[in-house]
Amino acid sequence: MSGVTAGGAWEQHAAAVDRLRASYAAIPRSAPVRLAKKTSNLFRPRAATTAPGLDVSGLDGVIEVDPVGRTAEVQGMCTYEDLVDATLPHGLIPLVVPQLRTITLGGAVTGLGIESTSFRNGLPHESVLEMDVFTGAGEVVTARPGPEGENSDLFDTFPNSYGSLGYATRLRIRLEPVPPYVALRHVRLDDTGALAKTIAEIVETGSFEGTRVDGLDGVAFAPGEYYLTLATWTDQPVLAGAVVEPSDYTGQQVYYRSIQERAASGSGEDLLTTYDYLWRWDTDWFWCSGAFGVQHPAVRRLWPRRYRRSDVYHKLVGLDRRLGIADRLDRRAGRPLRERVIQDVEVPVERLGEFLDWFDQDIGMRPVWLCPLVSRRDWPTYPLAPGATYVNVGFWGTVHVGPDAPNGPRNRAIEARVHDLGGHKSLYSEAFYDPETFDQLYDGANLAAVKRRYDPDDRLTSLYDKAVKRR
Repeated sequence: MSGVTAGGAWEQHAAAVDRLRASYAAIPRSAPVRLAKKTSNLFRPRAATTAPGLDVSGLDGVIEVDPVGRTAEVQGMCTYEDLVDATLPHGLIPLVVPQLRTITLGGAVTGLGIESTSFRNGLPHESVLEMDVFTGAGEVVTARPGPEGENSDLFDTFPNSYGSLGYATRLRIRLEPVPPYVALRHVRLDDTGALAKTIAEIVETGSFEGTRVDGLDGVAFAPGEYYLTLATWTDQPVLAGAVVEPSDYTGQQVYYRSIQERAASGSGEDLLTTYDYLWRWDTDWFWCSGAFGVQHPAVRRLWPRRYRRSDVYHKLVGLDRRLGIADRLDRRAGRPLRERVIQDVEVPVERLGEFLDWFDQDIGMRPVWLCPLVSRRDWPTYPLAPGATYVNVGFWGTVHVGPDAPNGPRNRAIEARVHDLGGHKSLYSEAFYDPETFDQLYDGANLAAVKRRYDPDDRLTSLYDKAVKRR
Protein backbone atom coordinates (compact mmCIF):
# COMPACT_ATOMS: atom_id res chain seq x y z
CA MET A 1 0.00 0.00 0.00
CA SER A 2 1.32 3.45 -0.91
CA GLY A 3 1.41 6.49 1.32
CA VAL A 4 1.81 7.01 5.03
CA THR A 5 0.18 4.37 7.17
CA ALA A 6 2.35 3.69 10.20
CA GLY A 7 4.36 5.53 12.86
CA GLY A 8 5.20 9.16 12.11
CA ALA A 9 2.25 9.45 9.75
CA TRP A 10 1.26 12.92 10.86
CA GLU A 11 4.86 14.18 10.56
CA GLN A 12 5.09 12.71 7.07
CA HIS A 13 1.79 14.34 6.19
CA ALA A 14 3.05 17.74 7.37
CA ALA A 15 6.19 17.33 5.26
CA ALA A 16 4.10 16.48 2.21
CA VAL A 17 1.99 19.60 2.73
CA ASP A 18 5.18 21.66 2.95
CA ARG A 19 6.29 20.24 -0.41
CA LEU A 20 2.90 21.17 -1.81
CA ARG A 21 3.30 24.75 -0.64
CA ALA A 22 6.80 24.96 -2.11
CA SER A 23 5.60 23.67 -5.48
CA TYR A 24 2.83 26.27 -5.49
CA ALA A 25 5.39 29.03 -4.96
CA ALA A 26 7.35 27.76 -7.98
CA ILE A 27 4.42 28.08 -10.40
CA PRO A 28 4.56 31.34 -12.40
CA ARG A 29 1.67 33.64 -11.63
CA SER A 30 0.71 33.62 -15.31
CA ALA A 31 0.46 29.81 -15.42
CA PRO A 32 -2.55 27.71 -14.40
CA VAL A 33 -2.35 25.93 -11.04
CA ARG A 34 -2.82 22.22 -11.58
CA LEU A 35 -1.93 18.96 -9.93
CA ALA A 36 1.29 17.28 -11.04
CA LYS A 37 -0.23 13.81 -11.25
CA LYS A 38 0.01 11.27 -14.05
CA THR A 39 -3.36 9.58 -13.69
CA SER A 40 -6.91 10.84 -13.87
CA ASN A 41 -10.45 9.49 -13.96
CA LEU A 42 -11.69 12.50 -15.91
CA PHE A 43 -12.94 12.18 -19.47
CA ARG A 44 -12.68 15.74 -20.69
CA PRO A 45 -9.71 17.15 -22.56
CA ARG A 46 -7.61 19.97 -21.18
CA ALA A 47 -5.06 22.27 -22.72
CA ALA A 48 -1.45 21.18 -22.51
CA THR A 49 0.95 23.17 -20.34
CA THR A 50 4.67 23.06 -19.67
CA ALA A 51 4.35 24.88 -16.35
CA PRO A 52 5.16 22.90 -13.19
CA GLY A 53 2.25 21.53 -11.22
CA LEU A 54 1.42 21.09 -7.57
CA ASP A 55 3.55 18.40 -5.96
CA VAL A 56 1.14 16.00 -4.27
CA SER A 57 3.68 13.26 -3.62
CA GLY A 58 3.24 11.83 -0.15
CA LEU A 59 -0.43 12.85 -0.03
CA ASP A 60 -1.73 9.48 -1.22
CA GLY A 61 -2.17 7.42 1.95
CA VAL A 62 -4.20 6.80 5.06
CA ILE A 63 -2.89 8.65 8.10
CA GLU A 64 -4.83 6.67 10.67
CA VAL A 65 -7.94 4.58 11.21
CA ASP A 66 -9.98 4.82 14.41
CA PRO A 67 -11.89 1.53 14.58
CA VAL A 68 -13.69 2.53 17.79
CA GLY A 69 -14.89 5.90 16.56
CA ARG A 70 -15.34 4.50 13.04
CA THR A 71 -13.46 7.31 11.37
CA ALA A 72 -10.36 7.61 9.23
CA GLU A 73 -7.92 10.44 8.56
CA VAL A 74 -7.14 10.21 4.87
CA GLN A 75 -4.97 12.20 2.48
CA GLY A 76 -6.64 13.74 -0.54
CA MET A 77 -4.80 11.74 -3.22
CA CYS A 78 -5.40 8.38 -1.52
CA THR A 79 -7.15 5.94 -3.83
CA TYR A 80 -10.15 4.02 -2.62
CA GLU A 81 -8.19 0.84 -3.27
CA ASP A 82 -5.61 1.89 -0.67
CA LEU A 83 -8.28 3.27 1.65
CA VAL A 84 -10.21 -0.01 1.65
CA ASP A 85 -6.97 -1.93 2.21
CA ALA A 86 -6.51 0.10 5.40
CA THR A 87 -10.07 -0.05 6.73
CA LEU A 88 -11.33 -3.51 5.76
CA PRO A 89 -8.98 -5.38 8.15
CA HIS A 90 -10.89 -3.55 10.91
CA GLY A 91 -14.21 -4.71 9.44
CA LEU A 92 -14.93 -1.17 8.22
CA ILE A 93 -15.35 0.57 4.88
CA PRO A 94 -16.14 4.14 3.78
CA LEU A 95 -19.87 4.81 3.67
CA VAL A 96 -19.66 4.96 -0.14
CA VAL A 97 -16.89 3.19 -2.07
CA PRO A 98 -16.91 4.30 -5.74
CA GLN A 99 -16.72 1.42 -8.16
CA LEU A 100 -13.25 2.05 -9.63
CA ARG A 101 -10.12 1.32 -7.59
CA THR A 102 -8.07 4.39 -8.55
CA ILE A 103 -10.68 7.05 -7.84
CA THR A 104 -9.20 9.17 -5.07
CA LEU A 105 -11.04 10.28 -1.97
CA GLY A 106 -10.34 13.92 -2.75
CA GLY A 107 -11.49 13.39 -6.33
CA ALA A 108 -14.74 11.74 -5.25
CA VAL A 109 -15.50 14.54 -2.79
CA THR A 110 -14.74 17.38 -5.18
CA GLY A 111 -16.22 15.53 -8.16
CA LEU A 112 -18.36 12.47 -8.68
CA GLY A 113 -18.44 9.41 -6.45
CA ILE A 114 -21.35 7.00 -6.21
CA GLU A 115 -22.05 3.34 -5.55
CA SER A 116 -24.67 0.87 -4.41
CA THR A 117 -24.80 2.20 -0.82
CA SER A 118 -25.70 5.71 -2.04
CA PHE A 119 -29.43 5.05 -1.68
CA ARG A 120 -28.90 5.02 2.11
CA ASN A 121 -25.55 6.86 2.58
CA GLY A 122 -25.73 9.57 -0.06
CA LEU A 123 -22.54 10.60 -1.86
CA PRO A 124 -18.91 10.49 -0.62
CA HIS A 125 -18.85 14.14 0.44
CA GLU A 126 -21.74 13.49 2.82
CA SER A 127 -19.57 11.28 5.06
CA VAL A 128 -16.85 13.95 5.45
CA LEU A 129 -16.58 15.37 8.97
CA GLU A 130 -13.90 17.93 8.18
CA MET A 131 -11.21 18.55 5.60
CA ASP A 132 -8.08 20.58 4.97
CA VAL A 133 -8.12 22.36 1.63
CA PHE A 134 -5.14 23.87 -0.18
CA THR A 135 -6.65 27.03 -1.67
CA GLY A 136 -5.78 29.24 -4.61
CA ALA A 137 -4.18 31.64 -2.15
CA GLY A 138 -1.56 29.00 -1.32
CA GLU A 139 -2.97 28.41 2.16
CA VAL A 140 -4.24 25.28 3.89
CA VAL A 141 -7.55 25.97 5.62
CA THR A 142 -9.67 23.57 7.66
CA ALA A 143 -13.32 23.43 6.62
CA ARG A 144 -16.15 22.01 8.71
CA PRO A 145 -19.93 21.88 8.22
CA GLY A 146 -22.01 24.82 9.41
CA PRO A 147 -23.69 26.81 10.69
CA GLU A 148 -20.96 27.16 13.31
CA GLY A 149 -18.31 25.28 11.33
CA GLU A 150 -15.04 26.94 10.40
CA ASN A 151 -14.97 27.93 6.70
CA SER A 152 -18.35 26.28 6.29
CA ASP A 153 -18.96 28.10 3.00
CA LEU A 154 -15.97 26.30 1.50
CA PHE A 155 -17.09 22.99 3.02
CA ASP A 156 -20.57 23.35 1.52
CA THR A 157 -19.45 24.50 -1.93
CA PHE A 158 -16.50 22.12 -2.36
CA PRO A 159 -18.50 19.12 -3.73
CA ASN A 160 -18.70 19.29 -7.54
CA SER A 161 -16.11 22.10 -7.67
CA TYR A 162 -13.46 19.92 -9.38
CA GLY A 163 -10.44 21.77 -8.05
CA SER A 164 -11.74 25.24 -8.86
CA LEU A 165 -11.79 26.07 -5.12
CA GLY A 166 -8.68 24.15 -4.12
CA TYR A 167 -7.54 20.61 -3.38
CA ALA A 168 -8.25 18.51 -0.30
CA THR A 169 -5.05 17.48 1.46
CA ARG A 170 -6.69 15.71 4.41
CA LEU A 171 -10.21 14.48 5.08
CA ARG A 172 -11.74 12.95 8.17
CA ILE A 173 -14.48 10.57 7.10
CA ARG A 174 -17.00 8.30 8.75
CA LEU A 175 -16.80 4.53 8.27
CA GLU A 176 -19.38 1.78 8.62
CA PRO A 177 -19.00 -1.87 9.68
CA VAL A 178 -19.23 -4.71 7.16
CA PRO A 179 -19.03 -8.50 7.52
CA PRO A 180 -16.84 -10.71 5.30
CA TYR A 181 -19.44 -11.59 2.64
CA VAL A 182 -22.14 -10.08 0.45
CA ALA A 183 -25.13 -12.08 -0.76
CA LEU A 184 -26.57 -10.91 -4.07
CA ARG A 185 -29.95 -11.34 -5.69
CA HIS A 186 -30.49 -10.28 -9.30
CA VAL A 187 -34.13 -9.39 -9.95
CA ARG A 188 -35.37 -8.99 -13.53
CA LEU A 189 -38.02 -6.42 -14.39
CA ASP A 190 -39.66 -6.11 -17.79
CA ASP A 191 -40.81 -2.51 -17.91
CA THR A 192 -39.56 0.83 -16.64
CA GLY A 193 -42.68 1.45 -14.57
CA ALA A 194 -42.04 -1.64 -12.46
CA LEU A 195 -38.34 -0.78 -12.35
CA ALA A 196 -38.94 2.71 -10.95
CA LYS A 197 -41.61 1.49 -8.52
CA THR A 198 -39.36 -1.25 -7.15
CA ILE A 199 -36.45 1.14 -6.70
CA ALA A 200 -38.63 3.65 -4.86
CA GLU A 201 -40.02 0.96 -2.53
CA ILE A 202 -36.57 -0.43 -1.68
CA VAL A 203 -35.23 3.04 -0.96
CA GLU A 204 -38.19 3.78 1.30
CA THR A 205 -38.21 0.49 3.22
CA GLY A 206 -34.58 -0.66 2.99
CA SER A 207 -35.79 -4.15 2.10
CA PHE A 208 -37.23 -6.35 -0.65
CA GLU A 209 -39.67 -9.18 0.01
CA GLY A 210 -38.66 -9.25 3.66
CA THR A 211 -34.90 -9.25 3.11
CA ARG A 212 -32.72 -6.31 4.16
CA VAL A 213 -31.01 -4.48 1.29
CA ASP A 214 -27.62 -2.93 2.08
CA GLY A 215 -26.57 -2.19 -1.50
CA LEU A 216 -28.69 -1.46 -4.57
CA ASP A 217 -27.74 -0.98 -8.19
CA GLY A 218 -28.82 -2.34 -11.55
CA VAL A 219 -28.23 -2.72 -15.28
CA ALA A 220 -30.50 -1.94 -18.23
CA PHE A 221 -29.39 -4.40 -20.91
CA ALA A 222 -32.11 -3.69 -23.47
CA PRO A 223 -35.65 -2.30 -23.66
CA GLY A 224 -37.73 -4.62 -21.50
CA GLU A 225 -34.69 -6.20 -19.84
CA TYR A 226 -33.80 -4.50 -16.58
CA TYR A 227 -32.09 -6.00 -13.54
CA LEU A 228 -31.77 -4.76 -9.99
CA THR A 229 -28.98 -6.28 -7.91
CA LEU A 230 -29.83 -6.40 -4.20
CA ALA A 231 -26.84 -6.78 -1.87
CA THR A 232 -27.12 -7.96 1.73
CA TRP A 233 -24.14 -8.01 4.09
CA THR A 234 -23.68 -11.43 5.70
CA ASP A 235 -21.28 -13.12 8.12
CA GLN A 236 -21.43 -16.58 6.55
CA PRO A 237 -20.74 -17.85 2.99
CA VAL A 238 -24.25 -19.27 2.70
CA LEU A 239 -26.86 -19.19 -0.06
CA ALA A 240 -30.23 -20.96 0.22
CA GLY A 241 -29.09 -22.57 3.45
CA ALA A 242 -25.96 -24.15 1.97
CA VAL A 243 -22.31 -23.17 2.34
CA VAL A 244 -20.92 -22.04 -1.03
CA GLU A 245 -17.62 -20.87 -2.45
CA PRO A 246 -17.70 -17.13 -3.22
CA SER A 247 -17.68 -16.27 -6.92
CA ASP A 248 -14.51 -14.86 -8.47
CA TYR A 249 -14.92 -12.37 -11.31
CA THR A 250 -11.25 -11.42 -11.50
CA GLY A 251 -10.56 -14.62 -13.48
CA GLN A 252 -12.30 -16.00 -16.56
CA GLN A 253 -15.83 -15.04 -15.53
CA VAL A 254 -17.21 -11.57 -16.24
CA TYR A 255 -19.37 -10.01 -13.53
CA TYR A 256 -21.90 -8.10 -15.62
CA ARG A 257 -22.65 -11.19 -17.71
CA SER A 258 -23.33 -13.16 -14.54
CA ILE A 259 -26.29 -10.90 -13.80
CA GLN A 260 -28.22 -12.19 -16.80
CA GLU A 261 -26.91 -15.73 -16.50
CA ARG A 262 -27.82 -16.19 -12.84
CA ALA A 263 -31.22 -14.54 -13.22
CA ALA A 264 -31.97 -16.85 -16.15
CA SER A 265 -30.92 -19.90 -14.13
CA GLY A 266 -33.68 -19.42 -11.58
CA SER A 267 -32.88 -17.86 -8.20
CA GLY A 268 -30.60 -15.12 -9.47
CA GLU A 269 -28.45 -15.50 -6.35
CA ASP A 270 -24.70 -15.06 -5.96
CA LEU A 271 -22.14 -14.63 -3.20
CA LEU A 272 -18.98 -12.53 -3.12
CA THR A 273 -16.44 -11.62 -0.51
CA THR A 274 -16.91 -8.04 0.61
CA TYR A 275 -13.60 -7.10 -1.00
CA ASP A 276 -14.58 -8.57 -4.36
CA TYR A 277 -18.03 -7.00 -4.15
CA LEU A 278 -16.51 -3.55 -3.73
CA TRP A 279 -14.41 -4.00 -6.89
CA ARG A 280 -16.83 -6.16 -8.89
CA TRP A 281 -17.06 -3.52 -11.62
CA ASP A 282 -13.37 -2.62 -11.80
CA THR A 283 -11.94 -5.79 -13.39
CA ASP A 284 -13.80 -5.14 -16.63
CA TRP A 285 -14.45 -1.42 -16.15
CA PHE A 286 -18.12 -2.36 -16.05
CA TRP A 287 -18.42 -3.80 -19.61
CA CYS A 288 -15.92 -1.50 -21.33
CA SER A 289 -13.09 -4.05 -21.35
CA GLY A 290 -14.90 -5.68 -24.25
CA ALA A 291 -13.58 -2.92 -26.50
CA PHE A 292 -10.07 -4.30 -25.94
CA GLY A 293 -11.06 -7.92 -26.41
CA VAL A 294 -10.48 -8.77 -22.76
CA GLN A 295 -13.82 -10.54 -22.41
CA HIS A 296 -12.91 -13.06 -25.12
CA PRO A 297 -11.87 -16.25 -23.28
CA ALA A 298 -8.64 -16.69 -25.24
CA VAL A 299 -7.56 -13.08 -24.76
CA ARG A 300 -8.57 -13.17 -21.11
CA ARG A 301 -6.32 -16.14 -20.43
CA LEU A 302 -3.36 -14.30 -21.95
CA TRP A 303 -4.08 -10.85 -20.48
CA PRO A 304 -2.34 -10.79 -17.06
CA ARG A 305 -4.78 -10.48 -14.19
CA ARG A 306 -2.85 -7.55 -12.70
CA TYR A 307 -3.64 -5.57 -15.87
CA ARG A 308 -7.39 -6.28 -15.81
CA ARG A 309 -8.08 -2.96 -14.12
CA SER A 310 -9.99 0.18 -14.96
CA ASP A 311 -6.88 2.39 -14.83
CA VAL A 312 -5.16 0.23 -17.45
CA TYR A 313 -8.16 0.49 -19.78
CA HIS A 314 -8.33 4.23 -19.13
CA LYS A 315 -4.73 4.58 -20.32
CA LEU A 316 -5.56 2.63 -23.47
CA VAL A 317 -8.49 4.96 -24.15
CA GLY A 318 -6.15 7.93 -23.69
CA LEU A 319 -3.70 6.40 -26.15
CA ASP A 320 -6.48 5.92 -28.69
CA ARG A 321 -7.60 9.52 -28.31
CA ARG A 322 -4.06 10.81 -28.78
CA LEU A 323 -3.38 8.67 -31.84
CA GLY A 324 -6.90 8.58 -33.29
CA ILE A 325 -6.70 4.83 -33.84
CA ALA A 326 -10.44 4.09 -33.76
CA ASP A 327 -11.25 7.07 -36.00
CA ARG A 328 -8.71 5.92 -38.58
CA LEU A 329 -10.09 2.40 -38.55
CA ASP A 330 -13.62 3.76 -38.99
CA ARG A 331 -12.57 5.88 -41.96
CA ARG A 332 -10.84 2.92 -43.54
CA ALA A 333 -13.98 0.81 -43.10
CA GLY A 334 -16.28 3.58 -44.35
CA ARG A 335 -18.06 3.93 -41.00
CA PRO A 336 -19.40 7.32 -39.79
CA LEU A 337 -17.30 9.30 -37.33
CA ARG A 338 -17.82 8.40 -33.66
CA GLU A 339 -19.02 10.67 -30.89
CA ARG A 340 -17.79 9.63 -27.46
CA VAL A 341 -20.76 9.54 -25.11
CA ILE A 342 -19.32 9.06 -21.63
CA GLN A 343 -21.57 10.48 -18.94
CA ASP A 344 -23.21 9.93 -15.57
CA VAL A 345 -26.54 11.66 -15.03
CA GLU A 346 -29.06 11.65 -12.20
CA VAL A 347 -32.78 11.72 -12.91
CA PRO A 348 -35.66 11.63 -10.40
CA VAL A 349 -36.84 8.05 -9.96
CA GLU A 350 -40.33 8.94 -11.14
CA ARG A 351 -38.87 10.19 -14.46
CA LEU A 352 -36.49 7.25 -14.95
CA GLY A 353 -38.75 5.48 -17.45
CA GLU A 354 -39.07 8.61 -19.58
CA PHE A 355 -35.32 9.01 -19.70
CA LEU A 356 -34.55 5.37 -20.52
CA ASP A 357 -37.20 5.24 -23.25
CA TRP A 358 -35.86 8.45 -24.79
CA PHE A 359 -32.28 7.25 -24.44
CA ASP A 360 -33.08 4.00 -26.27
CA GLN A 361 -34.71 5.83 -29.14
CA ASP A 362 -32.37 8.83 -29.54
CA ILE A 363 -28.97 7.58 -28.32
CA GLY A 364 -29.18 3.80 -28.63
CA MET A 365 -26.44 2.69 -26.23
CA ARG A 366 -26.70 -0.35 -23.99
CA PRO A 367 -26.00 -1.61 -21.39
CA VAL A 368 -26.32 1.29 -18.96
CA TRP A 369 -25.71 1.29 -15.23
CA LEU A 370 -28.42 2.25 -12.74
CA CYS A 371 -27.57 3.40 -9.22
CA PRO A 372 -30.18 4.97 -6.89
CA LEU A 373 -29.10 7.73 -4.51
CA VAL A 374 -30.57 10.07 -1.95
CA SER A 375 -28.77 13.24 -0.97
CA ARG A 376 -29.02 13.99 2.73
CA ARG A 377 -28.90 17.79 2.54
CA ASP A 378 -28.60 20.69 0.15
CA TRP A 379 -25.21 21.23 -1.51
CA PRO A 380 -25.02 24.49 -3.49
CA THR A 381 -22.88 23.19 -6.35
CA TYR A 382 -24.42 19.69 -6.37
CA PRO A 383 -28.06 20.53 -7.17
CA LEU A 384 -30.05 17.56 -5.91
CA ALA A 385 -33.21 17.97 -3.85
CA PRO A 386 -32.48 16.67 -0.32
CA GLY A 387 -34.37 13.50 0.55
CA ALA A 388 -35.54 12.87 -3.02
CA THR A 389 -34.68 9.61 -4.77
CA TYR A 390 -32.65 9.94 -7.95
CA VAL A 391 -31.23 7.24 -10.17
CA ASN A 392 -27.76 7.66 -11.58
CA VAL A 393 -27.65 6.44 -15.17
CA GLY A 394 -24.13 5.75 -16.39
CA PHE A 395 -23.24 5.13 -20.03
CA TRP A 396 -19.78 4.91 -21.49
CA GLY A 397 -19.11 4.30 -25.15
CA THR A 398 -19.32 5.73 -28.63
CA VAL A 399 -22.06 6.37 -31.18
CA HIS A 400 -21.52 6.65 -34.94
CA VAL A 401 -22.99 10.06 -35.85
CA GLY A 402 -20.96 11.25 -38.86
CA PRO A 403 -19.21 14.58 -39.54
CA ASP A 404 -21.12 16.41 -36.81
CA ALA A 405 -19.47 14.23 -34.12
CA PRO A 406 -16.95 16.89 -32.96
CA ASN A 407 -19.87 19.17 -32.03
CA GLY A 408 -21.23 16.61 -29.56
CA PRO A 409 -24.85 16.38 -30.78
CA ARG A 410 -25.70 13.34 -28.64
CA ASN A 411 -24.06 14.79 -25.53
CA ARG A 412 -25.89 18.08 -26.05
CA ALA A 413 -29.19 16.25 -26.42
CA ILE A 414 -28.54 14.33 -23.20
CA GLU A 415 -27.82 17.58 -21.34
CA ALA A 416 -31.08 19.09 -22.51
CA ARG A 417 -33.17 15.99 -21.76
CA VAL A 418 -31.73 15.45 -18.29
CA HIS A 419 -32.54 18.96 -17.19
CA ASP A 420 -35.98 18.88 -18.82
CA LEU A 421 -36.64 15.95 -16.46
CA GLY A 422 -35.39 17.81 -13.38
CA GLY A 423 -32.13 15.87 -13.28
CA HIS A 424 -28.45 16.62 -12.86
CA LYS A 425 -25.34 15.91 -14.89
CA SER A 426 -21.89 15.19 -13.52
CA LEU A 427 -19.00 17.27 -14.85
CA TYR A 428 -16.23 14.66 -15.04
CA SER A 429 -16.74 14.38 -18.80
CA GLU A 430 -17.50 16.78 -21.61
CA ALA A 431 -20.11 19.51 -21.12
CA PHE A 432 -21.49 22.08 -23.56
CA TYR A 433 -23.52 24.57 -21.51
CA ASP A 434 -23.46 28.28 -22.21
CA PRO A 435 -22.29 30.38 -19.22
CA GLU A 436 -25.77 31.55 -18.23
CA THR A 437 -27.25 28.04 -18.19
CA PHE A 438 -24.23 26.69 -16.34
CA ASP A 439 -24.51 29.33 -13.62
CA GLN A 440 -28.21 28.63 -13.23
CA LEU A 441 -27.67 24.88 -12.90
CA TYR A 442 -24.64 24.94 -10.61
CA ASP A 443 -25.31 28.06 -8.51
CA GLY A 444 -22.65 30.13 -10.21
CA ALA A 445 -23.20 33.19 -8.01
CA ASN A 446 -22.39 31.31 -4.81
CA LEU A 447 -19.49 29.50 -6.47
CA ALA A 448 -17.99 32.80 -7.61
CA ALA A 449 -18.37 34.37 -4.17
CA VAL A 450 -16.64 31.47 -2.43
CA LYS A 451 -13.89 31.46 -5.05
CA ARG A 452 -13.24 35.17 -4.49
CA ARG A 453 -12.78 34.54 -0.78
CA TYR A 454 -10.39 31.60 -1.03
CA ASP A 455 -8.75 32.42 -4.37
CA PRO A 456 -8.65 36.23 -4.41
CA ASP A 457 -6.01 36.42 -7.16
CA ASP A 458 -7.89 33.96 -9.39
CA ARG A 459 -5.01 31.47 -9.57
CA LEU A 460 -7.28 28.45 -9.98
CA THR A 461 -9.21 27.74 -13.16
CA SER A 462 -12.93 28.37 -12.72
CA LEU A 463 -15.37 25.48 -12.76
CA TYR A 464 -16.93 26.64 -16.03
CA ASP A 465 -13.55 26.88 -17.70
CA LYS A 466 -12.56 23.45 -16.38
CA ALA A 467 -15.77 21.68 -17.30
CA VAL A 468 -16.81 23.44 -20.49
CA LYS A 469 -14.16 25.71 -21.97
CA ARG A 470 -11.27 23.36 -21.04
CA ARG A 471 -8.69 26.07 -21.54
